[in-house]
Amino acid sequence: MTPWTGRSAPTSPTGTAPPPNPPGRRRLPHRGGPPAIAVDGKALKGSARLTATRRHLLSAVTHGTVVALARVEIGAKTNETTHFRPLLEPLDLTGTVVTFDALHSVKANISWLVETKKAHYIAVIKTNQPTAYTQLAALPWQSIAVQHTVSGTGHGRHESRSIKTCGIADGLGGIAFPHARLAIRIHRRRKQTGRRETRESVCAVTSLDAHQAGPADLAAAIRGHWGVENSSHHIRDVTFAEDASTVHAGTAPRAMATLRNLAIGVLKTLGADNIAKTTRAIRDEPGRALPILGITDNPAATKFDQALSRRSFAAHPTGDLKATRIEDDPNPGVQVR
Repeated sequence: MTPWTGRSAPTSPTGTAPPPNPPGRRRLPHRGGPPAIAVDGKALKGSARLTATRRHLLSAVTHGTVVALARVEIGAKTNETTHFRPLLEPLDLTGTVVTFDALHSVKANISWLVETKKAHYIAVIKTNQPTAYTQLAALPWQSIAVQHTVSGTGHGRHESRSIKTCGIADGLGGIAFPHARLAIRIHRRRKQTGRRETRESVCAVTSLDAHQAGPADLAAAIRGHWGVENSSHHIRDVTFAEDASTVHAGTAPRAMATLRNLAIGVLKTLGADNIAKTTRAIRDEPGRALPILGITDNPAATKFDQALSRRSFAAHPTGDLKATRIEDDPNPGVQVR
């Protein structure tokens, strides 16, 4: 069993201010910290042909408000791990937290991410990293108290997630993974209506120290990575029918995926919670897309266009807009409410 410090990793055990950041490390505040970026791949199922396999894209996507920052296509004779560096190389990742699944938990790529790009990471560890996986599994998780729990109900299921963290000192053996500071264990319980409860435990490591990110911060980042599936992939498949698209020639599949991601990113940034309703509203009145893109031929309507683009789709996704002129405004305009 890997030697350990004998206690879980508290955020501030004495109640005093956390120690200064070690050289080369940036603190992740509890609120308003550096952005988190998820690296995740997706296959374009409809692009397959008898003589060619389906196309596959690897993307870097922001957590929360999902915006695609970069994308590369995975060749038929390669895999996602070889495209990890080319995907992230153009991005300024200083101080950001990069999340990814076990496939990308490759030591050489992680060392490059921390040492060259000056970023932090949260990496899920599975059997593709046997030494680290064995070390994490052998830690005394039963004797470590749960440090953060969150639960919720929706889409016909109830789900709860709890997190434990454990600091492993380098002098006591550390973790067999580059720049790892904390071991993490996430336990998930899910109860689907009419079905039996399922349970799953996932182990991960991070380059963040205990004073840089507490259990709630780490749980939010891990949950944010899993949320990319619902916030991006599901919308592309269900709302924009990406898997049903048979576009396959040249770079067309990648170009169409870029346009779908652009639409999702713009609408999410403007506050649209329901992309399906929003796109239907634009379909019924295509002119509504023009202010979003900053296109207008009526300077007097600029204020209305800005209000429409930034508020109407979030507040009235079905298109039932109520506009009133503000008489007492020194700059009379139209307000969307």
